[in-house]
Amino acid sequence: MSEIKDILSKYKTIAMIGVSKDSTKPSTIVMKYMQKYGYKVIPVNPRVKGEKILDEEVFEKITDIKEPVDIVDVFRPSKEVFPIAEDTVKIGAKVLWLQLGIKDDDAKELVKKNNIEYIENKCTKMEYQKHFLKIRQAFPVLSN
Repeated sequence: MSEIKDILSKYKTIAMIGVSKDSTKPSTIVMKYMQKYGYKVIPVNPRVKGEKILDEEVFEKITDIKEPVDIVDVFRPSKEVFPIAEDTVKIGAKVLWLQLGIKDDDAKELVKKNNIEYIENKCTKMEYQKHFLKIRQAFPVLSN
């Protein structure tokens, strides 16, 4: 079984950093999608802490979340990842997942040293579709 399929099968609580109140933003679309498929998604956004996004209370940072978090899913620029990785270690999450276009080698080293799985440059929604629904984002090649 692939590492990603294994992660998405085992872990069902996601802290999503950078979720927006704007329902057209990729982060909010991904949150709604993952909720639809049975994941508990906890939004993290300091600008709207205490408010609700998709019926879930928004937290300022992952260390404020009271329940155990399996996956820390990051929709923030790469330069903001390392402190998030430190918090991921603090809360004992199982996976640090960086969305498309996001990577940080120092964060990778830190979480791996702490036995936390590291995924970079991948979308949770697209990976879920690929592994569980057998949907690929790209258009199929048309044959004559």
